[in-house]
Amino acid sequence: MPESSARGPGTPARSETGPERPVGVAAESGKDEISVRLTVNGEAREATVEPRLTLADFLREHLHLTGTHLGCEHGVCGACTVLVDGAAARSCLMLAVQADGAAVTTIEGIGGPDGALSVVQEAFRDAHGLQCGFCTPGFVVSVSAFLRDHPQPSDREIREALSGNLCRCTGYQGIIGAVRLAADRMRTGATA
Repeated sequence: MPESSARGPGTPARSETGPERPVGVAAESGKDEISVRLTVNGEAREATVEPRLTLADFLREHLHLTGTHLGCEHGVCGACTVLVDGAAARSCLMLAVQADGAAVTTIEGIGGPDGALSVVQEAFRDAHGLQCGFCTPGFVVSVSAFLRDHPQPSDREIREALSGNLCRCTGYQGIIGAVRLAADRMRTGATA
């Protein structure tokens, strides 16, 4: 049996020019970088990245947009939620190269261009929908997308929409109240 067919997935590949390395890993760091172009918070951005770089790490490390938090890095907690072409997405599960050509909105882009808070951000502040604040960016981004699509949600719909975001501090009552308040303000055009 030839040596290559006896190898299982993830076992080192022999290189005739260098040492063994895991299958799928470039022999030299940065050798297999890919150019990505996307719009982030309304600004065209372009960079060259490793194919395995997550969108979260791209936003935080390359663009210095640190409002996108990394909690679990498994897509469970929702702290890394951003909008990709308007849809809420877990940036820890998405590769930066998958966002090529997309419009990405982070927590830094949710408010107004003058730094004014969005209706959802104001509601979280006013209804005490946050405590330590670590999960707040993910909640605000998720709720912004949810209320855009469901302007008059029931409490059950709110709870279901929030089920993809975890908070260890608030007990969720303030967050649910913030979503109700934001929905009311958006419907009536009222502000804080």
